[in-house]
Amino acid sequence: MKFSASLSLLAALLPIVSAGVLERRAWSLPPVNGVFDYQLGGAYAPESNVQIVTRDSGAAALAGKYNICYVNGFQTQPQDKSFWETNYPNLLLRRADGQLFEDPEWPGEYLLDTRTAAQRTALVDVMATRYINGCASKGFQAIEIDNLDTYSRSGNLLNINGNLLYAGLLVQYAHDKGLAVGQKNAAGLGVRGKNEAKFDFAVTEECEEWDECEDYTDVYGRNVIEIEYTRANFDASCSARGSDISIVLRDYLVVPKGRPDYVYAQC
Repeated sequence: MKFSASLSLLAALLPIVSAGVLERRAWSLPPVNGVFDYQLGGAYAPESNVQIVTRDSGAAALAGKYNICYVNGFQTQPQDKSFWETNYPNLLLRRADGQLFEDPEWPGEYLLDTRTAAQRTALVDVMATRYINGCASKGFQAIEIDNLDTYSRSGNLLNINGNLLYAGLLVQYAHDKGLAVGQKNAAGLGVRGKNEAKFDFAVTEECEEWDECEDYTDVYGRNVIEIEYTRANFDASCSARGSDISIVLRDYLVVPKGRPDYVYAQC
């Protein structure tokens, strides 16, 4: 294990919750090229050599690992539509006819409205209360914020600048809670994710498939975590950069271990 990775893993092992009170701590990066497992479809015991685990915000952190908490920061989760409509209807993006803007690629998920400073500030308050505070108090060391690229699927209602300003507020809040923050996908941001929103590392899905892995490593160096969903792309990625960054093969639905369609491999 590299020295820098050892320091990061040591930070992951430090106790951060005592008698239910969150202790103040500095955020730390995931171990560079640490063995990784991506458990969004359900939590399970990882392989013994795994150092980094991503789980949904509703799951528990895993003792002795560097834990990344998944947060769908730019649109609603499918089961949360009624929560948002009841409590925060004005924070949901709407079409010209007043209907909620449903993500065309993710049915049942509705885009959040990042167009004004007031909207962005209000959204951070909701995300903090509903997700980020819980990630910190459970012992996660980082969050990954998904669907940063909603602006590209919003019919030009949203734009990259509004989303980046909102992302920057989320990063600032998470840092104050002792959490590092990963840029999730959105390779087209170039250096703006790191320089403007202040993301600390990147999590990329299928960068080999889309020939964009270097778009992340050029910005974040070795602080990149890559998930591939086909054996061919996984093998190619391991050959090209498996000694530099964390790479894992998972099934598309990232189901828990024990399911017949479960797939997992590490470089």
